[in-house]
Amino acid sequence: MSIVRAASDQRNRSRSPSRSVRTPAASVAALLVVGVLAACAPTVSLTPAPAAADPDCAAMMVRMPATVAGAARRDTDAQATAAWGSPASVILHCGVPVPGPTTDRCISIDDVDWVEDGSRSPIYTYTTYGRDPATEVTIDTSAISGSDALTEITGAVGVLPPDGGCVGAEDVG
Repeated sequence: MSIVRAASDQRNRSRSPSRSVRTPAASVAALLVVGVLAACAPTVSLTPAPAAADPDCAAMMVRMPATVAGAARRDTDAQATAAWGSPASVILHCGVPVPGPTTDRCISIDDVDWVEDGSRSPIYTYTTYGRDPATEVTIDTSAISGSDALTEITGAVGVLPPDGGCVGAEDVG
């Protein structure tokens, strides 16, 4: 037997079917480990809002999207709260105090009015206006598009019945 044929026989033996079966199995196992580790993002620690136990908050929370502006939803440790992104770039609290009349900027998205507080720019806080319980969303606009985040959350917030809305100076007689 020649050296070339002996080397060839050795290579053929190392390509046994059991090895080709183990390779995909090992790949699947590795992917599962990576998936489990990725899912182990720490829980976001939040404080519930005063009216977090309101049943309307529960009805809204079950409708919250899995992603907001491309950021995945994370687990939180407080009732009627949600967070998206790692680190959390969007934080939501349902059951915050209902805001009274204000001269702050008010924007309307899909019939939900939001009062904007940009005093901590680039961190913006938006609070629903004309809905009880009120919902507050804090967005780090240096990491996430504020308009995209509000637009994607508004569908769920819209289940809270309106009892008023923003008005402009031209609406007041």
